[in-house]
Amino acid sequence: MRVRNRALTVLAAAALALSAAAASGAEPLTVRAGWVVAPATMTPILFANKSILRHYGVTYVVEPIHFGSTSPEITALATGDLDIASLAFSSFGAAVLNGHMEDLRVVADGFQDGVEGHYSGDYLVLKDSPVRTIEDLMGKTVASNGIGGATDMGIRALLRQRGMEDKRDYTVVEAQFPSMRAMLEERKVDLVGVVPPFAYDPRLKETARVLFHMRDGLGTTQMIVLAARTGFLEQNRAALYDFFEDLVRALHWYLDPAHREEAIGIVAGFTKQPRRIFAEYLFTGADYYRDPDARPNLEALQRNLDVQQQLGFLPGPLDVRAHADLSFIEEAAKRLK
Repeated sequence: MRVRNRALTVLAAAALALSAAAASGAEPLTVRAGWVVAPATMTPILFANKSILRHYGVTYVVEPIHFGSTSPEITALATGDLDIASLAFSSFGAAVLNGHMEDLRVVADGFQDGVEGHYSGDYLVLKDSPVRTIEDLMGKTVASNGIGGATDMGIRALLRQRGMEDKRDYTVVEAQFPSMRAMLEERKVDLVGVVPPFAYDPRLKETARVLFHMRDGLGTTQMIVLAARTGFLEQNRAALYDFFEDLVRALHWYLDPAHREEAIGIVAGFTKQPRRIFAEYLFTGADYYRDPDARPNLEALQRNLDVQQQLGFLPGPLDVRAHADLSFIEEAAKRLK
């Protein structure tokens, strides 16, 4: 009876919202949301299961837009072709200070690397590689998915701790994650940095071994944040309250172990990858950490940006709290209590 009453309440609320929208003649806000790798970035997945969303199609709809890395999302934000970006901490810092987007704000957590009890990015060498220690990378070639990106920073930070610098002591080349295994196996590079689901490729596990993890160089990393410009946030605050309420509601559903099998099915269908790839790690301790209420770790993000500056990729310091607007996820938390 309680379940039936709850369902009737949800239906009544949706009907009331639909009636109000129809009466005002307002069209739902289209939120153009960027993503790079799913399901690491959950944005397109969270809005795939419409049955768990309360406001979708009433006050907002989502248009997921895929990018090869987070850096091109900065350009899309600048040209007005993207509303909410999923940015690596490195891209966020570059957008604000190098791209002069002083109005860019962190609005929610994407996922975090290196949290105790959870996954941290793998840096791999071939099993028969002579590279056994960090120092053995002297004179070698390493691959990251983008110069100045988070995976790239993990390499540079750790090697600098060992007194090694890019171009002087080793060489960095760029490669997309799907190409990493082939480049390593063909010995075009000596080390690759990978993320799920590529890190769980059984063929990669057969030929490669872990040399170090991202946490070894960066500690806990606020790997991906959701970010938007203040103009978009302020002009659409009411609809975005509903958007983030549904985002957090869906996140709770996906992270609930009771729904894991169904959630894996949705992810496999969206990515067109076999279920077995995700069954091994997704939504467990072998996966990245996602804050259940989408709250970013601003302390970790500040440390990450400080390292970025020290590595020469930012022209100066950046105060994270001056560039964060957590009002949307705070409102979502209140509504979902």
